[in-house]
Amino acid sequence: MCGRYVTVTSVEAIEKRFQVTASSDYTEAPPPPNTNVSHGDLAPIVTGDQPDALQAMQFGFTPSWAKKQFYMINARSEGDHNADNEPGYRGAMGILQKPMFRQSIRTRRCLVIADAFIEGPQREKLAKPYVVYARDGQRPFALAGIWDEWTDKSSGELIRSFAIITTTACDALQAIGHHRSPVILNPEDERAWVNPVTALGEVTSLLRPIPDGTLNAYPIHTDIKNPRLNGTTLLQPTGQRIFPEYDFDLHQSLSMFGMGESKTRQRRGSGTGDAQSSLF
Repeated sequence: MCGRYVTVTSVEAIEKRFQVTASSDYTEAPPPPNTNVSHGDLAPIVTGDQPDALQAMQFGFTPSWAKKQFYMINARSEGDHNADNEPGYRGAMGILQKPMFRQSIRTRRCLVIADAFIEGPQREKLAKPYVVYARDGQRPFALAGIWDEWTDKSSGELIRSFAIITTTACDALQAIGHHRSPVILNPEDERAWVNPVTALGEVTSLLRPIPDGTLNAYPIHTDIKNPRLNGTTLLQPTGQRIFPEYDFDLHQSLSMFGMGESKTRQRRGSGTGDAQSSLF
């Protein structure tokens, strides 16, 4: 699964990277830089119905037909197939038949903007967390997502939410001891992914793990388990990378661009103000 991730790139840099413009709703209340995106948080995405706009949605998917709100953070691409999470699985994608996701995977796909993500071994989970990032230093990148709109009948509030699609584990996730990884899209496939008219065969062909050698990871402190904590100190290494590397340091890269603040023990969103404009 992918239950926590990092998104700290400035609006301007996201706009340039994905060739989008922040929507008016986004600019009025932009999500703050977040090194610990958790379910219920607002985060930046790009959707197929507005492919040229940067939007903010809630992490934690609820389908439109649900009677109550859910917080489904992940959608399993194989569905009920590949029960043993075999890394070499190349069979059918059961997400197409899952009632929770079958409509959104067809018509409501999105790009989830991320700089890195957090994962731990299958058994220990975030009791033994790692930051996983692109070895070439390229960020942000796009995770494959799906989204929907749900109306709270008791209040009339419209909630737009998304989930990250997962697939089998690449080499970095296997080295950590985790059985799944988020689907990371190649830049050349991003437009096809969000386009609602893309053939389903092409869509499902993208639901594969990123090639081995693309990602790396290093251990961090278990403070990341607390969703109320934020700041780049949460990403400071507590040990060596899983693959030797000498020319890239995610924590230092983030800190040098203005996120070297001390760890904040406060609810997310308070005290962040215009911090996003100071990044990158």
